[in-house]
Amino acid sequence: MGVVNVTPDSFSDGGEWFEPSAAVAHGLELLGEGADILDVGGESTRPGSVRVPQEQELARVLPVIEQLAARGAVVSVDTTRAAVAERAVAAGARMVNDVSGGLADPEMGRAVAECGAAYVAMHWRGHADVMDDRQEYGDVVADVRDELAARMAALHDDGVRPEQLILDPGLGFAKAGVLNWPLLAHLDALHQLGRPVLVGASRKRFLGHLLADSAGHPAVPRARDDATAAISALSAAAGAWCVRVHTVRASADAVKVAAAWAAAGDGSRVGSPGTSPHSAPEALTSTVALTTESWTAGEQGMPTWQDSGARTDDGGRPR
Repeated sequence: MGVVNVTPDSFSDGGEWFEPSAAVAHGLELLGEGADILDVGGESTRPGSVRVPQEQELARVLPVIEQLAARGAVVSVDTTRAAVAERAVAAGARMVNDVSGGLADPEMGRAVAECGAAYVAMHWRGHADVMDDRQEYGDVVADVRDELAARMAALHDDGVRPEQLILDPGLGFAKAGVLNWPLLAHLDALHQLGRPVLVGASRKRFLGHLLADSAGHPAVPRARDDATAAISALSAAAGAWCVRVHTVRASADAVKVAAAWAAAGDGSRVGSPGTSPHSAPEALTSTVALTTESWTAGEQGMPTWQDSGARTDDGGRPR
């Protein structure tokens, strides 16, 4: 999944693709690098960001979605608003990527159920202005899994079908940097919920701190792309369905390496588009072939991770 930010204040690319023509050109470039899905967002969720009015969000994303969909791209809309999701799907989006998992807008579940799009439910505990104050966990892996399971149940009550759902652990959202690593190391906990898993680690702050220089200064966002590709390979090998990234080519290559490695090692063939424990949501496979082979399910053991409390940096998901 390639990121197309149509915002003037995104942490990762600073409004570089804010104009619709630039955003469309960037989306087509990402497709050329190997992206299967383009995630178009019109509201930054970087830590401390302020929400934009709904009409402004719509004005940003709709022209880009319409043009990319008209070019044959599989488009996702990155929004927490039901009205934006509905308009985006009408404009050609086939997926709704909601960082709040339906918590920010009580109408989101109904809207997704009615439009039938694939839906990414991310683990979330509050908007960007408060999320860094809500990162207390007993067992971060179990807590995130259980809170996502609760969201799945609530969305089901709203009419969302299980086959529409994709789960995202929400790296950096209400999670200090050290808390992101156990979530990545134990993706199998989310696989137990029976739906595909999306990993969005690209350029996030915990990578900046990992790559800090000798003086302790975090690596700038663009200097985190190599580490992002490493996470893409490891996530693919661990059975992630998709990775959300700002630069596509390196991660697409990394996923291919992970698939070849796994196939040569034991024949389980996990970790590539077409070889994951859980198949692409039916809401997508009915309209686009994102897979080339059948995907195999596997039984996973329950991980445990006790938070040590050693929090050396903030979380954050640059948009």
